[in-house]
Amino acid sequence: MNTTISSKEYDAAHAAAVNAAAAADPYTYVHKLIQPLEYEGKKYDTLTFDWGKLTGNDSIAIENEMSALRQPVIVPSMSAGYLIRMACRACTEPIGVDVIGAMSIRDYNTIRTKARNFLMLSDV
Repeated sequence: MNTTISSKEYDAAHAAAVNAAAAADPYTYVHKLIQPLEYEGKKYDTLTFDWGKLTGNDSIAIENEMSALRQPVIVPSMSAGYLIRMACRACTEPIGVDVIGAMSIRDYNTIRTKARNFLMLSDV
């Protein structure tokens, strides 16, 4: 498993995060699902993510969870597992990784990218 990223890849992700946040509120994101999702009897059309409510304790808990899964986090902003868990904690509705994993790949990738953008902006 290759856990290193190139500086070029990091710079590209950072530039995308800066551009995406230029006109947006960096602490809140409302995602309208491409296709409504019904999961375990609950229907999801939109999800709201409040990145501002996350704390250092959330980060530690996510890293501990990833370690328990034997998926160490080297760079949180480049770890899909970390980002999706972060999104679950930021969501204003209680959801788990399983809910986001059951979404279309476009919805999954958009939510993951929004989480990455928020982290990348905090690194500025």
